[in-house]
Amino acid sequence: MFNYDPLWKTLEAKEISQYQLIKDYNFSTGTLDALRKNRSITVNTIERLCQILHCTPNDIVEIILDNH
Repeated sequence: MFNYDPLWKTLEAKEISQYQLIKDYNFSTGTLDALRKNRSITVNTIERLCQILHCTPNDIVEIILDNH
């Protein structure tokens, strides 16, 4: 399972809003909706976020393993 809680913390630390991602960086509302709902996104999107935020993927997504 994907968990994007690290992204929201990184955005806050970098003082970048979701609105700025849409307006200034051309992110779609659908992509942000997927992030809010912890759905999968493309590796390209993770790379874009890393470039914008000057961070690593660990600052964006956490993968929670299923214990089955």
